[in-house]
Amino acid sequence: MKKFQVLNIIIIKIKIHFRIVFLQERYIFMRKTAYNAYRRSSYCLSHAIVSLPALIFLSFAFAAITFWVVGLDGGFSGFLFYFAIILASFWAGNSFVTFLSGVVPSVMLGYTIVVAILAYFLLFSGFFMNRDRIPPYWIWFHYLFLVKYPYEAVLQNEFDDPTKCFVKGIQMFDNSPLGNVPNALKEKLLNTMSNTLNVKISSSTCVTTGADILVQQGITDLSKMSCSWITIAWGFFFRVLFYFSLLVGSKNKRR
Repeated sequence: MKKFQVLNIIIIKIKIHFRIVFLQERYIFMRKTAYNAYRRSSYCLSHAIVSLPALIFLSFAFAAITFWVVGLDGGFSGFLFYFAIILASFWAGNSFVTFLSGVVPSVMLGYTIVVAILAYFLLFSGFFMNRDRIPPYWIWFHYLFLVKYPYEAVLQNEFDDPTKCFVKGIQMFDNSPLGNVPNALKEKLLNTMSNTLNVKISSSTCVTTGADILVQQGITDLSKMSCSWITIAWGFFFRVLFYFSLLVGSKNKRR
């Protein structure tokens, strides 16, 4: 699971640093709209369209570099979905940062707010704490944070193959106090466990499948396609909020 933690941190950093462009364009925007050069809706639409080629290129470069280097599973179809969810994640993250740039007055304040909010994103998205361990009075926070959905989609893309086994027989003792015990003794322990539980457990018996890992991580409420569509919807939602921030935050008056 460590490789997914590293990937998620890298994605968050890219989202933070990708752009808070509107803070640099604010003066030009205010001047142009004051002289009715273009409407706010036209600016928001063109802003979203112009950002897409860069997002696609960045997502493909990131997916191509990390998918096989990290050792993710799923073959070419798995890579295509991985690229799609990375693109959706960058789209949602870029839209979120764009919305904040329409609200905050300075670049430094914008970066501070984004870093603080994304820290809570990581804390309650299931990244450090499983959904089952989040207190009931904070569970609504879990579903509001956009990091939850691409993170769960990537995990399901990796572990949703029901035919693949991730822990067999003796491997169940790894990362435990019995990890350094000789294999012969481990096999005796398996025989003892088989007799006690009345279930045959050998060194080749699968004890943990991908579905078991997803259950352990609390990822059982949404499919990976649902996570993808929700991530894309978050992006459009923040673009709409960006439009309203421009509508409320600037007045169409000449100066």
